[in-house]
Amino acid sequence: MIQFNQLKKIYSGNTVLDIDNLQIAQGESFGLVGNNGAGKTTLFRLLLDLIRANNGNATIKNLDVARNEDWKRFTGSFLDAGLLIDFLSPEEFFAFTGKVKGLTKDEVDAFLAEMTDFFNHEVIGKNKLIRNLSMGNQQKTGIAAAMMGKPEIVILDEPFNSLDPSSQIRLKQLIKSKKANEKITFLISSHDLNHITEVCDRIVILENGKIVHDIQTSTDTLASLENYFAV
Repeated sequence: MIQFNQLKKIYSGNTVLDIDNLQIAQGESFGLVGNNGAGKTTLFRLLLDLIRANNGNATIKNLDVARNEDWKRFTGSFLDAGLLIDFLSPEEFFAFTGKVKGLTKDEVDAFLAEMTDFFNHEVIGKNKLIRNLSMGNQQKTGIAAAMMGKPEIVILDEPFNSLDPSSQIRLKQLIKSKKANEKITFLISSHDLNHITEVCDRIVILENGKIVHDIQTSTDTLASLENYFAV
């Protein structure tokens, strides 16, 4: 479903990403881990055509993301709070996002009702602009918006950041539910090894822009990751 081919990104003469070949299957929950500067966010930004590669390409359902925009119809993403329209209220932001995704008001309202447990009564109906919400509730707003419109693919960069423990648990439950019931393909990066091994079927470790391990998640995965990063 998703493929990276001979993908390379260079900044100021430094190669920050160098992926020979990587494929992610439909319905897979794919995790990406690595230390700061490993290339995780760069990989996601290339996949979303927010930056351009120096070499190679990324494709979604055989569509080159840099040459075709049809993939945007079925792809949701949230990378950071800077991508939110923070002078809107959450209600206004969801209404706007719904229009962009071709949803009716009733469909937006039904989606927000579905998100009630995840929001935990902290996002909707607070008479606040997004910029006045806590970082955690801004994070919830962006994550929820990425899941609007029944996307086939959802890309989340460090989604557990700024979330309190209860919200982290709710997010893990939401990801598992969406994957099981809607067959969404998830791409998730995280510094939290516990969370990512809980929600991902497969985990890739990036180091200096290169894939150093590609493993299917098992009962031994967390210990293996901890041993790797403890070195």
